[in-house]
Amino acid sequence: MSHTISKELFTFFKKLEKNNDREWFNDHKPEFKAIEAKVKSAYNYLGELMSAHDQIEKIKIFRIYRDVRFSKNKLPYKTHFGGSFARKKPELRGGYYLHIQPNDESFIATGFWDPSKEDLLRIRKEFEMDDSEMRAILKDKTFKATWGNFTGDELKTAPKGFDKEHPSIDLIRRKQFIFVKKYSDKEVLADDFLKEVNESFKNIRPFFNYMSDVLTTNLNGESLL
Repeated sequence: MSHTISKELFTFFKKLEKNNDREWFNDHKPEFKAIEAKVKSAYNYLGELMSAHDQIEKIKIFRIYRDVRFSKNKLPYKTHFGGSFARKKPELRGGYYLHIQPNDESFIATGFWDPSKEDLLRIRKEFEMDDSEMRAILKDKTFKATWGNFTGDELKTAPKGFDKEHPSIDLIRRKQFIFVKKYSDKEVLADDFLKEVNESFKNIRPFFNYMSDVLTTNLNGESLL
């Protein structure tokens, strides 16, 4: 099985965008199933590459069927593939995501999408006490070239109990700690795309090591595991 993303995938999704209904999809289901099998193989191959430098506990490829119950968008099918790679819990924190979508909409993302209330408070307390390690990671040349800066939601002001004049307030008021890297269709179709993604994921490790250390210890540095 090939470990590249095939052009048929983009072609299929572009057609699905124009014909996003059950009748068309059912008529083209064999074509979709063949593409899906190749995609699953590609995600599993990436998981193998990542296992050389991380402990990946689970790979989850999301289904193409949209949950339209609570959505204004009633189209039944997604026009992308998405899959997540979970790290070994509870000692390793953070997660990886690969999104493949035509028209240069593909991207990879890593970090913390939805930290629990307890984790968010612990992270903020760490930044309040000492943000030097986090700043050093963000300034690192390789890290910066790969991932840039945080994206995701943040508060407009200081969270309750924190000083809005604190020098680390830009970090403290974050609600999500996400890094995103975008790819063009041409880059996704390149032979070495999955190896490139693996290298980028490898470069997130200083951040994951730091966050895992923070989230498995108390403010005195004593282990919570």
